[in-house]
Amino acid sequence: MKGLGLARGGEELSILCVGAHSDDIEIGAGGTILSLIASEVKLHVYWCVLSAGGQRSAEARASAEAFLEGSHSSTIDVADFEDGYFPVHSRSIKHWLMDVRSRVHPDVILTHARFDAHQDHREVNQLTWNVFRDHLVLEYEIPKWDGDLCQPNAYVPIAAHVLERKIQLLHEHFGTQRSKDWFDRETFAGLARLRGMECRAPEHFAEAFTLRKVKIL
Repeated sequence: MKGLGLARGGEELSILCVGAHSDDIEIGAGGTILSLIASEVKLHVYWCVLSAGGQRSAEARASAEAFLEGSHSSTIDVADFEDGYFPVHSRSIKHWLMDVRSRVHPDVILTHARFDAHQDHREVNQLTWNVFRDHLVLEYEIPKWDGDLCQPNAYVPIAAHVLERKIQLLHEHFGTQRSKDWFDRETFAGLARLRGMECRAPEHFAEAFTLRKVKIL
């Protein structure tokens, strides 16, 4: 399986990460981000969390800072749109994202999957595609009770130690989530192993994305 590299060591890469909730980006793409930083890519990250109030706001910022340690530059932006009601607040969220677009010009956007069962996640996906029409968009996946994982078509292999670091940071920073029966090492490692098998990753682990549109030069 031949790969298409986003960037090589020493090159610059700008990424916009969009997550509905405080742990979404880390679960869906944390290993990818840690791998890019470890590869010595000059990574510029704009990290947006749309719903994180109170304790979850502090969690979101602390976790983002930990995942982005070593990046060339980063900006963390946390909003407080009402959890569970994004379709009702679609107009306001769109304007918020349009303001981001006026300030950020990413090479790649990481966002939620189109067919995610969570209404907030689906709304973020639709608005990402609506606001950012001329960008490479990778849709990440979030395991959950709904059983809504789809067939991805893009993979980022991750090393075993990177996966362990991702899992460690998730458990370290999201105390509000640890009571959920799916929020554990077995879930995150099991999904990464499955995706690693699908793409025959060298160290057997990977994160998977849906790539809907790409321009090949």
